[in-house]
Amino acid sequence: MKITFILPAIGKKPGQKYIGTWKMEPLTIAVLKALTPEDIETELFDDRIELINYDTKTDLVAITVETYTAKRSYQIAEEFKKRGVTVVMGGYHTSLIPEEAALHADCIFTGNAEKLWGELLRDFKENRLKKIYKGGIAFSDIPPDKSIFTGKKYLPISLVETGRGCCHSCEFCAISGYYNCTYYKRAQANIITDLEKSPYKYHFFVDDNLMADTANAQALFDKIAPLKKKWAGQGTLTMARDPDLLKRMKKSGCNLILIGFESLEEENLRQMNKSWNMAIGERNELVKRIHDAGIGIYATFVFGYDGDTSETFQKTLEFAEKNKFYTAAFNHLLPFPGTPLYRRLKEEDRLLYDKWWLEDDYNYGDLAFKPKNMSPEQMSMLCRLARKEFSRLPVTIGRGISSMRQTSPLMWALFWVMNLRLGEEIDEKINVPIGRNLDEMPK
Repeated sequence: MKITFILPAIGKKPGQKYIGTWKMEPLTIAVLKALTPEDIETELFDDRIELINYDTKTDLVAITVETYTAKRSYQIAEEFKKRGVTVVMGGYHTSLIPEEAALHADCIFTGNAEKLWGELLRDFKENRLKKIYKGGIAFSDIPPDKSIFTGKKYLPISLVETGRGCCHSCEFCAISGYYNCTYYKRAQANIITDLEKSPYKYHFFVDDNLMADTANAQALFDKIAPLKKKWAGQGTLTMARDPDLLKRMKKSGCNLILIGFESLEEENLRQMNKSWNMAIGERNELVKRIHDAGIGIYATFVFGYDGDTSETFQKTLEFAEKNKFYTAAFNHLLPFPGTPLYRRLKEEDRLLYDKWWLEDDYNYGDLAFKPKNMSPEQMSMLCRLARKEFSRLPVTIGRGISSMRQTSPLMWALFWVMNLRLGEEIDEKINVPIGRNLDEMPK
């Protein structure tokens, strides 16, 4: 028996093999590989970096589906089903909209795969595959099997899972909704095993909020410190109120932390149910504390809430440049299915598409709703201009000098590789069609 795992891309521009941007190993696939019995042959096609061989000899195709990749996932599934291959789909999008995914697959998997993946494979072997498997929430004690990445051109950075979910209930977040605003800790012994087995020095902790349980985080940092590894992760600005936490983070090898500032406007933070993140009067001081601790910041901002005007972009850009962030993302709001944001915009008749992720004329960078104070086209343009402005050479040099004092030599080298290509990457991604590239699909 053979299983073919597929990680779909968002889409591709005609005539291009793939978009040359940052590619990290798909941890989900390594988890599934580890859960698959050794007597079953496996292979992986990562649609982001290689072409899919639709004529590969295989028995079962497993596709991981995210909202951004849903359309292409369904098209890939169609090609394999034409060839008589059974298709199973999983991932957060499948869990959020199972009825949609079920139209395109022989079998769907909702929730986490750890509990039921073995049962699904046994059922398939015995020709009694169910239409749906409900995995719930679970972790496995088996380390991810990354041998399936052999020969793939990923960044030399290992992804490590430290937990799932988040204790907050931000209006736009599908993850917090799926996990019911609860944070689930992964066993720290398993995290340490992953780090010890990794051939790389640098790691990214894929937690959506590593600081959701600060006591757990502090204990984890203390255990990581002796390993002499370097890592980046996702946290919150409010963590800087705890000097001891920052000290432990740095000692454990933290070089970079992604922080979702989201907005500088109080009205917006309240509307997105993120008022806990305001820190209005101390925002600059908290940023300084993180930098003083020797940790760089990857700042993310989102635009499209009702308090945003054209002036908001300039205000945000000035804040980002003043604080010399390691890098920053200036993204427009996107209503993901299953979120309170999606439901609200639908009730207010502000959605441009009922299902933007399936629209033929929807491209990466487009808005899927009507902002309150400007047109969708203007909002998209201002996001793009903010990214381009932040990546200008004089701005980048100033941030690079600051970064040299906050990160390790390798992370400083990575700063230049990442930031000098930032403007180019923006142009590559903008207007990528969601879904099929007809030039690359089999005739």
